[in-house]
Amino acid sequence: MKGDRTEIVIDAGGTTRTYEIEATRNGRRVEITHGRGIVEVTEVTRGGTPVRTARFMASRVLALVEHPAARPATGEDTVAVPQPRAGGSSTVHRHADAL
Repeated sequence: MKGDRTEIVIDAGGTTRTYEIEATRNGRRVEITHGRGIVEVTEVTRGGTPVRTARFMASRVLALVEHPAARPATGEDTVAVPQPRAGGSSTVHRHADAL
């Protein structure tokens, strides 16, 4: 999602350097892969096409921090509490044979 961003802090021979990869448009996301001594951070479109890629030697990476995009608050986050039906009883009746 637009706003997803990843910070990469690397050891640059006595100092540190910080790089950022950010999803710059709606529908894009940032993906991280690692293997064979390489950390790869890629901005990807909805269809999976890479837009920008940054590669780092894994032995030099000190920190990799993911900052997900802020999700808008929706009414789905609230929990619905069932209310008793109008005109009906809210008590539970048991049958004698169920005991």
